[in-house]
Amino acid sequence: MDTKHYESVLIINANLEDEQIEVALKKVEENIKGNGGEIVALDKWGRKRLTYPIKKAKTGYYAVIRFTAPTDAITRLERNYKFDDSILRYLTVKLDKKALEYYAKEKPSKPEDLEEIIPPEVEKLEENLNINDNEE
Repeated sequence: MDTKHYESVLIINANLEDEQIEVALKKVEENIKGNGGEIVALDKWGRKRLTYPIKKAKTGYYAVIRFTAPTDAITRLERNYKFDDSILRYLTVKLDKKALEYYAKEKPSKPEDLEEIIPPEVEKLEENLNINDNEE
């Protein structure tokens, strides 16, 4: 099957407890994996005030999930979003080439990735500064 890159933005009911929100996100992750997808990134934006009420809610918990999945899995995934009472709104888009290039150039989020960027001269300078601080 042909897999493509997608991004889903979810607004989850912020009146739920943190544990319930985590359970809802885990359910979405399992749903993606169960339909042959793979999670690339999960960004939790947290609770935000909504511009207008959605299903009588004034605040929502925002989460952005980037993933790869077969094209036919998206309809099943969005159907599950629709029937999940904890999800107020959702939007799934296919990422184009420009979006993928942007995410490839994005700052690394893991400490291991930062080591590749920092040149050895900077590390030596930091070591010298630490030695000077310890002498005083």
